[in-house]
Amino acid sequence: MLIHPSNVIDRAIWNTTLAQMPYAHVLQTWEWGDFKAATTGWVPERIAYMHQSSVVAMAQILTRQIGPFKMMYVPKGPALDYTDPSLRAAVLDDLKRHVHQQDAIFLKIDPDVVTGVGVPGAPDAFDDPTGLQIAAEWQAAGLRLSHDQVQFRNSIVIDLRRSEDELMAAMKQKTRYNVRLADKRGVATRLGTLDDLALLYRLYAETARRDGFVIRPLTYYRQAWVSFMQAGLAQPIIAEYKGEAIAHVIIFGLGKRAWYIYGASADEERKHMPTYLLQWEAISWAKAQGMAVYDLWGAPDDFKDENDPLAGVFRFKEGFGGVVARRIGAWDYAAKPLLYTAYTRVMPMALNVMRGFGRRRMQQEDIDD
Repeated sequence: MLIHPSNVIDRAIWNTTLAQMPYAHVLQTWEWGDFKAATTGWVPERIAYMHQSSVVAMAQILTRQIGPFKMMYVPKGPALDYTDPSLRAAVLDDLKRHVHQQDAIFLKIDPDVVTGVGVPGAPDAFDDPTGLQIAAEWQAAGLRLSHDQVQFRNSIVIDLRRSEDELMAAMKQKTRYNVRLADKRGVATRLGTLDDLALLYRLYAETARRDGFVIRPLTYYRQAWVSFMQAGLAQPIIAEYKGEAIAHVIIFGLGKRAWYIYGASADEERKHMPTYLLQWEAISWAKAQGMAVYDLWGAPDDFKDENDPLAGVFRFKEGFGGVVARRIGAWDYAAKPLLYTAYTRVMPMALNVMRGFGRRRMQQEDIDD
């Protein structure tokens, strides 16, 4: 297919056009590029691929330079019809040319292409031949499956085109019981606003300290949450018990898809099961917005490994009656193989050091409190 890359689409049109594209993702929105530029130094470039007078593919490319390393990343993109072999080949060829033109050492792409559905080995699991074919094409084109996945590779998705009664019936019995238990015990929910930012962060920080993961300062999340909420791309939902906020979720949405990206809960009152009720409210809210898919954002890479950090979270999520989507993952094109090899060896060590500093900072905050 003959395509023509264009940078002329402006902010007012980008998201509207993106929302109509196959495999569109919220991490390809204009706001995500601006957010990464303001907080972590990535420079966004937005390319719309034209065929005749129509946009047929879109790629928001983030570029960052650290010392001699200049890398490019298309988070959860590019967006296009991956069932069209000529289109996906043309876009990949142009992206590879772009990496060389920009003198970057590598490009990472990570679209939501599905290679399989269901937990491997389960009776209802099956592979997706289109996704497997794309993986084979990428390998033949010189790409390699990345050791640095950045975003979650797999997730659980719920089909919202069913009635609420059908969605509730599809849940596991214990999950359905806990949703109703939270309601019976007086847990209430409400939609959050920009006035709740400090509250959202406080609960998120409390969750990070309890579960041992590293988060960034309030300014980072303020930038993310405010811009997406103002653009109508994110909605917090807050659970309260006796007038006190005890948990929240932040749901991101674009087009026909919603994603559960952030969630938090207080140490107190967890026995009232607020997180179960919040997920049901998020599912109901997304359905009411006319969305067709609710993506629970994050499942293990290895479903048989009980030590996988997401194993416990997966057991919670699978109770809501969705199906596992196994995706193609992030793939790297190394334009400069030697520098790419050096980068993939150095950066994991640097990130481990940074995470260590982050954990010590959280521990010190606990002492100071």
